[in-house]
Amino acid sequence: MAAAPAPVAEADAAPKKGKKKLIIIIAAVLLVVLAGGGAAVFMMKKKAAAEAAAAAEADGGDGEDSADAEPKAHGDEHAKKDEHKAPPVFVPLDPFVVNLADRDTERFAQIGVTLQVEDAHFADEIKLYMPAVRNGVLMVLAHKTSKELLERSGKEKLAAEIMRESVRPMGINIAAEEEEPPADAEAADANADEKPKAKKKKKKKAPPEHNPVLSVNFSSFIIQ
Repeated sequence: MAAAPAPVAEADAAPKKGKKKLIIIIAAVLLVVLAGGGAAVFMMKKKAAAEAAAAAEADGGDGEDSADAEPKAHGDEHAKKDEHKAPPVFVPLDPFVVNLADRDTERFAQIGVTLQVEDAHFADEIKLYMPAVRNGVLMVLAHKTSKELLERSGKEKLAAEIMRESVRPMGINIAAEEEEPPADAEAADANADEKPKAKKKKKKKAPPEHNPVLSVNFSSFIIQ
């Protein structure tokens, strides 16, 4: 009677062994799947690296240069944008009406001038000196003839003179460009003097002062 429970124990042991085998099989399958996936990823990375290296060799290294040049190009564009962020500052002057220096007939000019300056601080400063600035510009205009002002070169010369005169009241002296003497005049002087003269030492020009007036814009230009 004591030997009867043995088959029950064996029956309980059988399902436990089956479960262990099933767990081992599942674990083995998972390991195979993971190993296969890792190998596939490794092979794909290796293939991509090989293709990139082949493309770089075919281009002769242009791929790397273009990759480096692209960020630099973007950086240069940002730098240029930063330089042009500040809006231009203009100082309009009241229109000038002045008699011109024509001798044969009476001519006058009505000219509107707007100065472009480097910043708002200088714009406020030039407004304080406006009577003296206008006086300098009027003195320049009064010595012009209608023939000079009707030509483009005459207008460009006038703009340069206004730039120079508009900052003179503030103690900024911009030297005028000296015109070179014609070659015929030099040859005549050389033939007139038989004795050789000692060469004159040219004076070194001082570096020009910075002009806060960037340009002169004509808003109106009437010659009558």
